[in-house]
Amino acid sequence: MNKVSVELENCYGIKELKAEFDFSNGNAYAIYAANGAMKSSLAQTFKDVVDGVPSKDRIFPNRSSNRKITNGSNTELPKETVLVIQPYDEVFGHTEKTSTLLVDSVLRKEYEKLHEDIERSKELFLKALKEQTGSKQDLEREVSLAFTKSDDEFYTALIRIKDEVLGQKDSPFASVSYDRIFDEKIVAFLNTKDFKTAIQEYIQKYNELLAASTYFKKGIFNYYNAATIAKSLADNGFFDAKHTVNLNADTKTEITNVDELEALIEKEKDNIVNDDNLKKKFAEIEKQINKNKDLREFHAYLLENEELLAELANLGKFKEKLWKSYFKVKIDLYKDLVDKYQAAETRKKEIEKTAGQQRTQWESVIEIFNNRFFVPFKLTAKNRTAVILGQEPLLQLGFTFEDGSEIASLEKGELLQALSTGEKKALYVLNIIFEVEARKKSCQETIFIIDDIADSFDYKNKYAIIEYLKEISEEPFFHQIILTHNFDFFRTVESRRIVPYNNCLMAFRTSKGLTLQKATGIKNVFVNDWKPKFFDDPKKMIASIPFMRNIIEYTKGDTDPNYIRLTSLVHWKDDSDSITQGDLAGIYNELFGGSKTPADKTKTVMKVIQEMAQECLKAPDGVNFENKITLAIAIRLAAEQYMIRKINNQSLVSKFDRNQTIQLLKEYKAMYSSELVAIDTLQRVALMTPESIHLNSFMYEPILDMSDEHLRRLLTDVQALA
Repeated sequence: MNKVSVELENCYGIKELKAEFDFSNGNAYAIYAANGAMKSSLAQTFKDVVDGVPSKDRIFPNRSSNRKITNGSNTELPKETVLVIQPYDEVFGHTEKTSTLLVDSVLRKEYEKLHEDIERSKELFLKALKEQTGSKQDLEREVSLAFTKSDDEFYTALIRIKDEVLGQKDSPFASVSYDRIFDEKIVAFLNTKDFKTAIQEYIQKYNELLAASTYFKKGIFNYYNAATIAKSLADNGFFDAKHTVNLNADTKTEITNVDELEALIEKEKDNIVNDDNLKKKFAEIEKQINKNKDLREFHAYLLENEELLAELANLGKFKEKLWKSYFKVKIDLYKDLVDKYQAAETRKKEIEKTAGQQRTQWESVIEIFNNRFFVPFKLTAKNRTAVILGQEPLLQLGFTFEDGSEIASLEKGELLQALSTGEKKALYVLNIIFEVEARKKSCQETIFIIDDIADSFDYKNKYAIIEYLKEISEEPFFHQIILTHNFDFFRTVESRRIVPYNNCLMAFRTSKGLTLQKATGIKNVFVNDWKPKFFDDPKKMIASIPFMRNIIEYTKGDTDPNYIRLTSLVHWKDDSDSITQGDLAGIYNELFGGSKTPADKTKTVMKVIQEMAQECLKAPDGVNFENKITLAIAIRLAAEQYMIRKINNQSLVSKFDRNQTIQLLKEYKAMYSSELVAIDTLQRVALMTPESIHLNSFMYEPILDMSDEHLRRLLTDVQALA
């Protein structure tokens, strides 16, 4: 991706923009744009690429918007190659792919293999249980609740009853339909007071009959045991092999085939369930059931399985019996799952211990932040091992405050409430570092659209960001378009060799749209441009006046005669109209050395300012510091001339030795309070011109932020006052 081409129309206020960013001579571009010019609009348009949504014009939604952002091969820029970094986004967090920073591929592969083996066994086991129980419920949850106090301890439940299941000789309730008993509505009914009373009376009578039974014994050998044994003997050819069964009672009975055994069992069962008194008890239970129309299927099921009634007095115990019976029927699958899980747990602990001891790339992210950024907390990784091994998808941060010997830890929500805006922004930068490092690890070719990331930071953290941007610029598969309205930051990214000089651009609005021009004046416009051309370019001569005046102020003080004379060229004084180009050249030569003179020494500087201001009215917007300063000086001089003439009190005006424009405006407003149009224009002069005139080579951002069109319009309005 050596080139990125941008063609936009009606995208978030950008009427039109055509630009090409050629990264063959440097991995980064910087664009200076005054507030409102295009910065956030361009960033939002690139974010639309990432989000896969069309761009639009929010202010004029009916305008047709077009967006074409392509790479060097003239194909649409893939969204995964774009990362938009906005000035501040509190909710921006590291994404799932940043967990790759923590991955030890060998350990994670083995760890995942353990999980895969267990999951396969669990899938087979649960499928078999589903068929056995006929249940539509969440079986993991049901098993967990049956043997633990929680609904998410499936494996704990299985292991807890392992010895009991393995030692169990049969599965007496394996054929019971789970949902026929443990449906939510049925369970609610079984827990009612009336049912519990009826069932207790039934069970009491049932146990009396069981105690009187010839063959059945309570808690030892009941109908289910007998039926299971009969089936097992038949299935295994016991009677076919001519074996017999002897039943102990008052009279010894020998059974020679399965039919005899089943008939005897059924007869013994009938002797119990058909007892008149027991039937009366069952009728009471039926009466309770029939009150609820939703329990008809349950009623029908009980009619076919009346022997289950004896188990319903203790639902918890019966639930355990059911699951143990189900597990016993599927004993091979049950044992396979439990054995694999227990073996894996041992190895997992060893892997987790090794993973916890490993240093990963994530630690470098924490170090970058902790060592470079000045915030009142330190970062730690709370769940690094879990993320390394794939147990959890995203890293959780710990935030620790230290104040002397006291240490306090906070969650992120609490932290954000305690931090200042600047500190929150520093935390936001941490999330950006996560994203960048993840892309670096995967060698993901990326173009970063960086929208004033350092805005409102203190200088310590601002330079930490600049240092990190430089590291990004050194990666061959990373490219940056750095957007800013801070000229000091703009100059710094160039001076730190993050952005080549030729890749520094300035954005300007025109009537047709937006244009990007190569920046000038980044490296001391006064020394490198205006001073050498002082005698050749009248506008650069005028623009040099504030710089020369500041130099004299800093070196000789504001009582120096040359300082006072130069003041008469930025404020209207008695001698303003008499200072010639020759006089100005003399100050220049005295200040910098030399003996050069202008072509016309007698021409007044005021005349030159007026002529150059008229030229500036016709000039297009662009990178032209000298035009803006010329306009600002001409505006102020014209405004002050007008106010002095209207006030018409020279003795009063001569006393204004500081803040002359403000003093004149105050006097003018007192005298001409009804001249609202004039007052409005003069107030705009007082607001817009000072920072554009009283400047030095280190602080001239206000000139850039001031629109050429605003200055041209203001000069026209001031001239109209005369």
